[in-house]
Amino acid sequence: MNNKKQLNQVKYSILDLATVREGSTAADSFHNSLQLALQAEAAGFSRYWFAEHHNMPNVASTATAVLIGYVAGNTTKIRVGSGGIMLPNHAPLIVAEQFGTLASLYPGRIDLGLGRAPGSDQLTSRAIRGLNINAHYNFPDDIRQLQRFFSAENSNSALRAFPAEGLEVPIWVLGSSTDSAHLAAAMGLPYAFASHFAPAELMNAIKIYRAEFKPSQYLDKPYVLACVNVIAAATDQEAARLATSLQQLFIGVITGRRKLLQPPVDDMSQIWDDATEHMVNQMLYYSFFGSQETVKAGLEAFVNATQVDEIMATAHIYDPEARLNSYRLFAELFNAPVPQHA
Repeated sequence: MNNKKQLNQVKYSILDLATVREGSTAADSFHNSLQLALQAEAAGFSRYWFAEHHNMPNVASTATAVLIGYVAGNTTKIRVGSGGIMLPNHAPLIVAEQFGTLASLYPGRIDLGLGRAPGSDQLTSRAIRGLNINAHYNFPDDIRQLQRFFSAENSNSALRAFPAEGLEVPIWVLGSSTDSAHLAAAMGLPYAFASHFAPAELMNAIKIYRAEFKPSQYLDKPYVLACVNVIAAATDQEAARLATSLQQLFIGVITGRRKLLQPPVDDMSQIWDDATEHMVNQMLYYSFFGSQETVKAGLEAFVNATQVDEIMATAHIYDPEARLNSYRLFAELFNAPVPQHA
């Protein structure tokens, strides 16, 4: 059987952290996010997700539900959601109320991706969760409680979530390890993997998810979304230079010395040593930098190796215009005519 898959058979989407650039503000980042979302909607992207992180000066997507409302309120078709809400940071009732409100305002357009990580360091996690510091152990039960709050059957319960009750808000399980694969499969939910920073377990997690998947009222067959880093430009050299901003960002992740998104540089050898370079490249294993032709070849190989249903691209590019152009080039790869077979 030929399992070769074309890019135009795969959905394409965007993950945004509302990254704050050196010399700019969070307000600038929000404006740039909306401009990108408007372009994405016109270019046929399926969804635009924001990720919850905390205590990071270069990430402004902390109030994730608020940003989802901002983008959904200024677009008309594209799905907008979370990639994800870190559920142990929140009471399921509050998440249901927030996303029920969003789904009421923008029906049929809101996604709720859920993760179990803190989205920050342990100090910040304690500040968010207080005495509930081990809330991640309740992740499966918290998802089930959310499902109950969204269900019409919960109308007879003493504890109800308004205006969420009876609304269809798709829930996704997010993950960066095999634990999430087992859970998404058991619950019959779509699965989104964070291969843009945690590539090591991607193939194994997908295999587990597909092998163990149990059809549910939400999904009749496995659905896999993989997030990857994509930076496209006119030439491989230009894309490689733009990618140095992302590489500098990940140096901050590794060292804990986070900075605002830095301008690209001509020579990374002045910024990292061999050990740091190796660690950054390990984390960025599923990254596609280059001309449109180079990115196409890489993504085609990735799609055929993983058989994913959807690719979500994230791009930490310093120049907003270069970021818009990168996503334009990326989208064109998925809009090629379907080849005719005899």
